[in-house]
Amino acid sequence: MDCNTITEKIIGAAINVHRILGPGMLENAYKQCMVYELKEMGLHVQSEVPVPVIYKEIKLECGYRIDLLVEDKVVVELKTVDEFHPTYEAQILTYLMFADKRVGLLINFKTTLLKNGIKRYRL
Repeated sequence: MDCNTITEKIIGAAINVHRILGPGMLENAYKQCMVYELKEMGLHVQSEVPVPVIYKEIKLECGYRIDLLVEDKVVVELKTVDEFHPTYEAQILTYLMFADKRVGLLINFKTTLLKNGIKRYRL
């Protein structure tokens, strides 16, 4: 399955979750519901995937974790914030780089219209 199809399915799942839960929940609730929705769609999804930082010859276990990794191709970072901050973009780009993935979605559930809370990134 290509990354465009996967991201479409992820966005569809996020819209379903947001439609039911609304914008007022904690991030972990959205994460668990997203895992459920994505698995119901038949997608392989991993939660809290560790991301080590590689510096020269050493591997640093810094405690970074990808919220969701879908089909081992798309990194999904979930937020429940008032607005996007440049730090969140840096975070997902770092995850893409160190996890050696090419496509990522940053999804903010704390918005009235979810489409305004979705950003797609590509390396």
